[in-house]
Amino acid sequence: MHEENKAAANGCGKIRSGTQNEAALLALMEKTGYSMVQENGQRKFGGPPPGWEGPPPPRGCEVFVGKIPRDMYEDELVPVFEKAGKIYEFRLMMEFSGENRGYAFVMYTTKEEAQLAIKILNNYEIRPGKLIGVCVSLDNCRLFIGAIPKEKKKEEILNEMKKVTEGVVDVIVYPNATDKTKNRGFAFVEYESHRAAAMARRRLIPGTFQLWGHTIQVDWADPEKEVDEETMQRVKVLYVRNLMISTTEDTIKAEFNKFKPGVVERVKKLRDYAFVHFFHREDAVAAMSVMNGKCIDGASIEVTLAKPVNKESTWKQHFNGHISPGSENLLGFPNKEDGHQKSLGKQATLSVRLNGQHSPGPAEVERCTYPFFPGIKLTPISMYSLKSSHFSSAAMHLDYFCNKNNWAPPEYYLYSTTSQDGKILLVYKVLIPSISDGSQSYFMPDKLCTTVESAKELAAQFTLLHL
Repeated sequence: MHEENKAAANGCGKIRSGTQNEAALLALMEKTGYSMVQENGQRKFGGPPPGWEGPPPPRGCEVFVGKIPRDMYEDELVPVFEKAGKIYEFRLMMEFSGENRGYAFVMYTTKEEAQLAIKILNNYEIRPGKLIGVCVSLDNCRLFIGAIPKEKKKEEILNEMKKVTEGVVDVIVYPNATDKTKNRGFAFVEYESHRAAAMARRRLIPGTFQLWGHTIQVDWADPEKEVDEETMQRVKVLYVRNLMISTTEDTIKAEFNKFKPGVVERVKKLRDYAFVHFFHREDAVAAMSVMNGKCIDGASIEVTLAKPVNKESTWKQHFNGHISPGSENLLGFPNKEDGHQKSLGKQATLSVRLNGQHSPGPAEVERCTYPFFPGIKLTPISMYSLKSSHFSSAAMHLDYFCNKNNWAPPEYYLYSTTSQDGKILLVYKVLIPSISDGSQSYFMPDKLCTTVESAKELAAQFTLLHL
């Protein structure tokens, strides 16, 4: 038995009765041949497993596990997750006290095993009355960079990003909808690993770094939605990007019908992109290969299969309306051009209203009232023991979020100015002392409000979106 394995097992002997806890974990390692190492607030089981040769499994093989009982450890969890397939690595997040933090990451050797784990283990009753949650986990390797000079070309942006950060693989730049010689004022930078992207994000934090003399905006890009192969095999809609604003739906339909007349059912165009619906999938696939890179009205178009999107996740679109190559379920966003567009996946219960736009989302927080009958037993409860879905106020949600992360409460600082018509306009600056390290000292929205309540809500929403 390796010394590190013994140390890892010993490290959690304080929660369950010491010797039983250690014996259970050591027995698991003896039985499986996997090693176990505890570091940086997590305990790694495997990674790689015994006898593994070659690189780690590709993206899409890892799942996130939530709502794990705090006194449950690998000797109980690993056998459950082995039901779905061979585990490459199991990472259990640990508290300093020795308890687990309620969540873990499980990487399987194949994507199929990960999908099976989600199918059979999501809402699995791991203990009486205790249901775990299992969903796909993707290491984000892509950063959103905003406020880029619009005259910069892809090669210039790529070279500049390689100069100032390490591990750059590619830069994705979209042309301006009205002037194809310019970019949209933002780009996505792809890195070789999540770690490289995280290090780059720290280096590029706004306020401490400039590109071409401009203060840039930096945040995580929302990972592209993973759609299973079986679903994609049924798609018969094409997503067409980089169209001219002036190009009509009739023109698009005519162009896509050229290679085989009558195959297009309908076209839905929005700004400079469109969704082309076909009667049959085989025609959609054929049209994609023929039309990708073709010119329509002088613009070179990009054509891919449209990814079906879960309507419940559409709230995740950023408040300026960036849309991923998906489907027409993602409508109802502004004709806002350029600037700050990016996808941002955050708390699903927060219905966001920023820059004057309301992000669509799942059902609103339940606000119904229920009759209170005499004799109903009431139990004292802390708001922090509730779930985030119980909060309809962004300010309360932010307070809850800080508490759950063991941070000090957010501090609000009110500022005012006078509008041209004499109105007092207000804005809050939010400081979170626990994460104020000089690189991101505060959060403040770029909109002014007429009431204190709305200003505080807006500031809280803005802060939640950027944490």
